[in-house]
Amino acid sequence: MTIGEALLQGTKLLEEEAIPAARLTAEVLLAHALNKDRVYLFAHSSDELSELGWIHFGRYLYQRLAGKPTQYITKRQEFYGRDFQVTPAVLIPRPETEHLIETVLRRAPAARTAVDIGCGSGAIGLTLAAERKWQVTLTDLSQEALHVAAGNARALSIRAEFVCCDLGAALRSDAFDVIASNPPYIPHGEGPGLPPEVRNHEPHLALFGGDEGTEIYKPLIADSARALKSGGLLAMELGYQGFDRVRAMLGPAWTAIEVTHDLAGWPRVLSAIKAPAAKANYR
Repeated sequence: MTIGEALLQGTKLLEEEAIPAARLTAEVLLAHALNKDRVYLFAHSSDELSELGWIHFGRYLYQRLAGKPTQYITKRQEFYGRDFQVTPAVLIPRPETEHLIETVLRRAPAARTAVDIGCGSGAIGLTLAAERKWQVTLTDLSQEALHVAAGNARALSIRAEFVCCDLGAALRSDAFDVIASNPPYIPHGEGPGLPPEVRNHEPHLALFGGDEGTEIYKPLIADSARALKSGGLLAMELGYQGFDRVRAMLGPAWTAIEVTHDLAGWPRVLSAIKAPAAKANYR
């Protein structure tokens, strides 16, 4: 069997099971099986596929047909032009989260220190460090997630501090210019309606934010009010249903509140500046 024939066969199998983006998925999995990039597949489509390559490709197809996300099979996901390692211990970075990066870079051009709260793979904090050479701290409640984030920092040659704690509980007071976070915001009741590859494979700790999906924002805002310097920026990703409730949580400790919409028109990022003399105890 040639590489081109294997690609066609893999695409057909994925299409029969209604796997989204079947052709692209087959290309990614076959390239991963051969340890090559996707361009190689087209330049060598008439080459014979090795037995080892077919074994790996078949295994990856089986895993994807069983519902495992492609990113957990290849152990990588691109985010803001960089490759990040991902495992089932961390949420797969989504393109929508790039709006969070863009908001922070636009609103905090003079920043020097930043925190990624609930960092997962580290995609947010490490991207900010790579884009602006900021000193970054990454927090997560999961030691496994911090291990993945630390591996990504090494791969990107970025020095970062890693802290295992609940949200920003261990952060120093009045110490940071920026806090960015993509917290869990899916209501528990919406779990059964999620795609199986999300519901059955991605970490629930990073997905579900309580009965309403917004319960985690109040302590997140409180920790941020304490840890940010006066004039520091807080930027949070939102679920589609959470804007009104989270906006109401930003009291007198915050000013210059802005919302950034995603390409579908949903309010995706809520950002605000810590006002002078903001209250430290905001819970």
